[in-house]
Amino acid sequence: MAPPQKSYIYVKWKHSHPEEPVHLYSELDRERYETRKVEIFSDGRRGFADGSEEFGGTRLGETAVPPLSELAGDPQFEGKVITADEFQRQWLKRR
Repeated sequence: MAPPQKSYIYVKWKHSHPEEPVHLYSELDRERYETRKVEIFSDGRRGFADGSEEFGGTRLGETAVPPLSELAGDPQFEGKVITADEFQRQWLKRR
C-alpha cells in the first residue's frame, strides 16, 4: 500500500538560540520532502516557505525529513504527527 499523498508533523526544538525557530510545522510529500513549512520563533516571529515563496529566513529542507523515531533519539527534539487541519491552522496564521 502506498503512503498517503501528504503527511504533517510538528517538531519542538529545545534550544536557547533566538535566531533559530522553536516550533516547526511541516507538510511532507510521499518521499518525506517538505512542501510547506511554518516556523515560530521564541519571540513570536513566524517564517514560512512553500514551493514558490520564502519568508522570515524559512526555507524548505533540501533532503527528506527523517522519521520521527529517528528524531526521538535526540533530546533537543520532540516531534509528533499532526492532522492536516492542525497544519492548515498554522499555515493560515503564517503572515
